[in-house]
Amino acid sequence: MTHQIREGYANFRNWQTWYRVTGDLHTGKPPLVVLHGGPGVPHNYLLRLAALAETGRAVIHYDQIGCGNSTHLPEKNPDFWQVPLFVEELDSLLRHLGIQDSYHLLGQSWGGMLGAEHGVTRPPGLRSLVIADSPASMELWVAEANKLRALLPPEVQATLLAHEAAGTTSSTAYNDAVQVFYDRHLCRVPWPEELTASFAAMTADPTVYHTMNGPSEFHCIGTIRRWSIIDRLHRIAVPTLLISGRHDEATEAVVQPFAEHIADVRWTIFEQSSHLPHIEETAGFLDLVTKFLARRDE
Repeated sequence: MTHQIREGYANFRNWQTWYRVTGDLHTGKPPLVVLHGGPGVPHNYLLRLAALAETGRAVIHYDQIGCGNSTHLPEKNPDFWQVPLFVEELDSLLRHLGIQDSYHLLGQSWGGMLGAEHGVTRPPGLRSLVIADSPASMELWVAEANKLRALLPPEVQATLLAHEAAGTTSSTAYNDAVQVFYDRHLCRVPWPEELTASFAAMTADPTVYHTMNGPSEFHCIGTIRRWSIIDRLHRIAVPTLLISGRHDEATEAVVQPFAEHIADVRWTIFEQSSHLPHIEETAGFLDLVTKFLARRDE
């Protein structure tokens, strides 16, 4: 089935947020807004979710400020790159599209963290929330990542440590060692073109990722290193679907607080997946999300 695709820009402060709408925003079904991860890894790797428009629901992808097709700001210092900036940008986009009164959110990895931050404000138009492969606390994330890292081959661990100590994390040797971790806990199938495109874009301008996170998924030294939403999760008042992979870098321990503190929550773990079950087990992922959203349209 062919769907209308519309791209545009929404003004945000003095900058522009790029967005893409698949389907018709005026079908009557609340649209789904997709929040990408990173921070700073643009929307491309989540484009498979556009298939959800086949149910008659518009699907909105966008690039958060600082990456992809949105305004890049490499000159900004770390104080600029803070979580409230992205919450404000999301609110701005919802208003620009005129959907602030009725919509669903799906956030993947950092996008799930952002979705939770939006959810705790109890926006009246939010119908439901999908949190996929996301931590509730960065301290938990780092602790669990270190456990997974300790299971890597000794020579890989040695390479990671040596380059982190020397500050040479942009080297080919370090990136090759990181890829061993990624092949286990980020994506366990051959990387599709859309995932490669997202990482290439992040590599071309790593400002947001390096400033907020750090040089790799498990070496988190950026502005979100102490982030946690655990003590605010009780404020999420909408039905919430948690998704993760059995081999996910977002281990069960980092997802568990969402399950414990959100009142209306259910959790599905994809057995053959790591951090990207929407790529690793696409059909099952889309079916799960389709059914979840359909029950929460009214």
